[in-house]
Amino acid sequence: MNPDAAETWPSPELIASWLGSEAYELEPLGPGEGAPVPTDDPARQAQARHFRDVLGRFASGVTVVTAMSGGEPVGMTCQSFSSVSLDPPLVLFVPAKTSRAWPLIQRSGRFCVNFLADGQAELSNQMASRGSEKFAGVAWHPSEATGSPVLEGTLAHVDCSVHAVHEAGDHWIVIGQVLHLATAEEDPAADAAADPADPSSHADPLVFYRGSYRTTR
Repeated sequence: MNPDAAETWPSPELIASWLGSEAYELEPLGPGEGAPVPTDDPARQAQARHFRDVLGRFASGVTVVTAMSGGEPVGMTCQSFSSVSLDPPLVLFVPAKTSRAWPLIQRSGRFCVNFLADGQAELSNQMASRGSEKFAGVAWHPSEATGSPVLEGTLAHVDCSVHAVHEAGDHWIVIGQVLHLATAEEDPAADAAADPADPSSHADPLVFYRGSYRTTR
């Protein structure tokens, strides 16, 4: 992990206030859904709803960001993911400041981004739910570089160390240094059903658009 990343971390007191009595919390999929909106200000409510509606017209893939914390797997569903740089290889994801999964991931200093496939909407919902049983019944294996969970059946994964964290309004922008990455077909530990020589056998991505899951079919 980049030594400078620690300078951007929130205070221990703030992290503790996020963790509370439970280690998990809903990670919203829609743009801006993690931000609280004043219930006594109709104008700001309308403005926030319009922001979310307009940004919801941007279709995106769905990922699950995972890590190991205290010897246990942790994860969060995340729509806000992007590549950043080729040299050095960097990616980013954007957790809300209200996230309880993110501080656990941050403490580990490493994470794995799993790209969900069509048919994994239930897995997305499970990883976005509140509670401590997110990994119940979920098949996974440790990633090659960091040991973070690679979820079975996903299209690909990107294994990272935390490179930097930047404050951005009601969210954090987390920059990851890519240590290893692979498609399901390239991962020897994955239970990949697709035939690398047959593009038609590859799974399609899970897509999120206008507040609901979609497919590319």
